[in-house]
Amino acid sequence: MSQDSAGVRIVATGLYTPPHSISNDELVTAFNAYVEDFNRKNEAAIAAGDIAPLQPSSSEFIEKASGIKARFVIEKDGILDIARMAPKVAPRANEELSVLAEMAVTAAREAMRSADLKPGDIDGVICAASNMQRAYPAIAVEIQDALGIDGFAFDMNVACASAAFGIETGLGLIRAGARRILMVNPEICSAHLNFRNRDCHFIFGDVATAVILERADGAPAGEAWDILGTRLKTKFSNNIRNNFGFLNHCERETGEPADPQTNPVTDKLFMQEGRKVFKEVVPMVSELIAGHLGDVGVAPENVKRFWLHQANLAMNEFIARKVLGRDATREEAPVILDEYANTSSAGSIIAFHKHKDDFKPGEIGVICGFGAGYSAGSVIVRKTA
Repeated sequence: MSQDSAGVRIVATGLYTPPHSISNDELVTAFNAYVEDFNRKNEAAIAAGDIAPLQPSSSEFIEKASGIKARFVIEKDGILDIARMAPKVAPRANEELSVLAEMAVTAAREAMRSADLKPGDIDGVICAASNMQRAYPAIAVEIQDALGIDGFAFDMNVACASAAFGIETGLGLIRAGARRILMVNPEICSAHLNFRNRDCHFIFGDVATAVILERADGAPAGEAWDILGTRLKTKFSNNIRNNFGFLNHCERETGEPADPQTNPVTDKLFMQEGRKVFKEVVPMVSELIAGHLGDVGVAPENVKRFWLHQANLAMNEFIARKVLGRDATREEAPVILDEYANTSSAGSIIAFHKHKDDFKPGEIGVICGFGAGYSAGSVIVRKTA
């Protein structure tokens, strides 16, 4: 964790947005069709009191609960098909680029173009995300190979705070001797979401972001952001959890494990105790940001923008209010979750990517991601003169 890291800066960001978007109305239409079908098929058991009927959703409920209006996804038809309710992702041969790597490579190439950097200018790749497509070989190594980068690469997972942890890790590698580090955040969150659960079926979207870090001992090729400090924090909690893993197939007693596409109750997909998360994470993140700013000598009123993790609108508004002592404007705490939904580790980077062009040299902002773990990380940046 770095308090004085003026020797490292961010020189580029990149963004890949999938071609498909699902509106709240579309998602609700599919979900309610599933609810109607489930209740009809289980009418006798419901009447006998053996199971409870499922309740329909609504666009108004979703927007009020989260601020989300739509989400981008890698595949749409499978999600809206009530017999499946999961994205259709065709298997690829081992010789083909994986879906997750493909997304990351697209975002990375945009970042490299914007900073006029070639593969030989980068020493390492970090793939920091909440869900990896496979355990090994590391997705980061595949991305490194696809981009033609020499050196090293590795994966890391700190859930929704992965980008902040990835920036801190890249910063440390540069201070240890690397010239530049590419940090990518490919997130296919639609694949770990239970679209048959009313409380969470609307939360996530898919995206990939990229950040390039470099030593600040020369003139940047384009715009740059000095990293004034980073701070990380974790605290164990079961309130956000996904139990999918390589031991799952060892846990079954007979037959095959339950298919998460047809089983509406499964702990092998995203699970969350939303109220508990809100109550416990908001003060944790507020204190993290406020304390971090104080330690680097920056008053909250001197922060032009807070690029916060885009999970829930009310959560972001509350955190900004706690730090500033007043309500933040949309300019001070921009929102992208209405269009992208929760994209896990990528959310704060999307906000930074889309809402930084109006900064003048010397102006300060805070990138902050937080989520399962609990995990949280803040990165204080200043526009380079």
